[in-house]
Amino acid sequence: MKDSSQNPTTLRPHDLKTSFDGVLVVDKTEGPTSHDVVAFARRALGISRIGHTGTLDPMATGVLPLVIGRATRLAQFLTATDKSYEATLAFGRRTDTYDASGTTTGESDQRPLRADLDAALDRFRGTFEQTPPAYSAKNIDGERSYELARKSARRGGDSEPRVLVRPKAVPVTVKRLDLVSFDGDTARLEMQVTAGFYVRSLVHDLGDALGCGAVLAALRRTRSGEFKLDHAMPLSDVLQSSRASIADRIVPFRELLPDLPSVTLRSQTQLDRLKNGVEMGPADLIAPLPALPPIVRLLGPDGDLVGLAKPGKTAGFLHGWIVLMADGAMA
Repeated sequence: MKDSSQNPTTLRPHDLKTSFDGVLVVDKTEGPTSHDVVAFARRALGISRIGHTGTLDPMATGVLPLVIGRATRLAQFLTATDKSYEATLAFGRRTDTYDASGTTTGESDQRPLRADLDAALDRFRGTFEQTPPAYSAKNIDGERSYELARKSARRGGDSEPRVLVRPKAVPVTVKRLDLVSFDGDTARLEMQVTAGFYVRSLVHDLGDALGCGAVLAALRRTRSGEFKLDHAMPLSDVLQSSRASIADRIVPFRELLPDLPSVTLRSQTQLDRLKNGVEMGPADLIAPLPALPPIVRLLGPDGDLVGLAKPGKTAGFLHGWIVLMADGAMA
């Protein structure tokens, strides 16, 4: 590892690949967007190949995994995982964004009883269709939903009611939804949900179900897939720490996607063949799997993750689908 005071432009490409490939789990603060956090990490590490694995709203805090270097090829798998949240909601108000920062569209003096809240929450457990907020990053005919919502707001001005174009409803699953506290005006919820779930929509729809309206007042993501808060590096530390200190917190390839079945390549010969697009057969593997699942982790002889594979054209063989080795490519 180079000295942390060294300018990133003087680091050799090999140093960047070995030091900064993996996932940095950030504990995001309230205020910056997820894109802002990516920009902060790019400046802190001196590299540009960084992305995130699921947007957190500016008001939200908590777990935001950043994929760095060759790990960006795994973003689609890390994004499609369950998430856990702690949410605080306030009753008696509706806004265009479904959170407390939005423009008020309705108010009510009515407040729910605990029994009514418990009954309403039952409607939002399990699998159901959820419509994302108009102010969201969903794509509608090539435009972001929030961009269309802002255009609608500008056209409507103060004299005309705004008609917001909302994205299409999508199936979501709430695996756990617990009421942690309730004081009449506010409630705190904890939940585990599938990818693509919008807590703001849950709060808005819950307020409608209760007849009084509700807005999201605070949100903290406590888990994103395999990454939890105890893995996370506070954003303030990312901004202030040396590159060496940040690199020490990066989750390496070998620890990613642990729930997928794995096979190990026998030697460097198989690694070279994998990079050249050759399918791997049972003789190329240490302890081949008796049956091939849809996706398999490929490990090198040293146990590091070198790629993901799918069943090949030949029965019992694996085709290198995503190759993570230096100079590897997606096949």
